[in-house]
Amino acid sequence: MKKKKTTKNFHVCCRIFLAGLVGFVLALTAEARVGDSSNSKLCTETKECLLFDLVCETSTYQVRRYDSVKWVSTNESSYFFEIAAPKMFSKLFKYITGENEEGQKIEMTSPVVVRIPEKRIWEKGEYTMSFLLPSEHQSNPPKPTNEDVYIKETPEMNVYLKSYGGWITTMSDNIKSNALSSALDAANAAYKKGSHYAVGYNSPMTILKRNNEVWYMVEGDPVCDTSE
Repeated sequence: MKKKKTTKNFHVCCRIFLAGLVGFVLALTAEARVGDSSNSKLCTETKECLLFDLVCETSTYQVRRYDSVKWVSTNESSYFFEIAAPKMFSKLFKYITGENEEGQKIEMTSPVVVRIPEKRIWEKGEYTMSFLLPSEHQSNPPKPTNEDVYIKETPEMNVYLKSYGGWITTMSDNIKSNALSSALDAANAAYKKGSHYAVGYNSPMTILKRNNEVWYMVEGDPVCDTSE
């Protein structure tokens, strides 16, 4: 009788442990906010995408909230985005195709995010490109073998953004970032200056119907101008 009771208690404990483990894994997945691209209209070329909550939208910009997530990143010092971008993309692409300590191939996700330094055209600046890590690698991503490539985690954040089509170039990025910063200044919105982010959702092989964004990091409470 005592043996049956012990066995029953063991099974109950196992079920509780497994239920807790499943709940913990689900909580991690939910917190990461890297999920099925079918949940986002922005991502049409990858299985997984960076998900977000829309805070507000005006006629000139959106405000979104993103949860903390992990990325694989690399830096490049250059005068122009067009020179820096291919070098950074190559390093990150090698990482996801097996240039890591596990030799693992990692699914491409979207978007690809590039930190753009705001500088004079004759000055060099440091660009940073980041690939979003898929959900299965958010908790424990493989370590890069290239010393120029590293894993980083961004905190929960709010961003101001403006969408546009075509290709991300120095000229298009300047035009869109200036338009967004002007709209934010007009709304008396506080945002991080000195750099912004060029965000792309398409493969370099995609020619038409490209989807891009420019981001500024919100400082303080986001401003949603509803007086329009």
